[in-house]
Amino acid sequence: MFTRILLPADSSDNAVRAVDYVIALRERLGTPIDIHLLNVQRSVSGDVSTFVGKDTLRQYHRDNGLEALERARARLDASKLPYTHHVVVGKPWEMISQYAKEKGCDHIVMGRRGLGSFTGALLGSVVHKTLHLAEQPVTLVK
Repeated sequence: MFTRILLPADSSDNAVRAVDYVIALRERLGTPIDIHLLNVQRSVSGDVSTFVGKDTLRQYHRDNGLEALERARARLDASKLPYTHHVVVGKPWEMISQYAKEKGCDHIVMGRRGLGSFTGALLGSVVHKTLHLAEQPVTLVK
């Protein structure tokens, strides 16, 4: 049984469908679920970080991350499900798998982008790389 779920999210429709999936899962299970909502911001290039202060970059990532989580948070708030939200910076697939491990998540639920399998393999999508790195079961919501 899943008790601690990592829900990586951005502002996409796919991410919102993943949130809806977790809400429905909670209703079906009828037991509490510890939900961790995560947004991963990509690092800026080294050139930018040379001219912009660390505090400014930290605030930039936090603001963008919270904005990206607005739709997911609104859905969870409306369902009255408790959750914690986090914004981290790095390569999404690495941060998702690392965060899940650090927080003891036993399941990852994430939206699936609309790339076909050939294009996704060619581009090395976040989903494919997360599936490769994650130690927990991953549910992809379409």
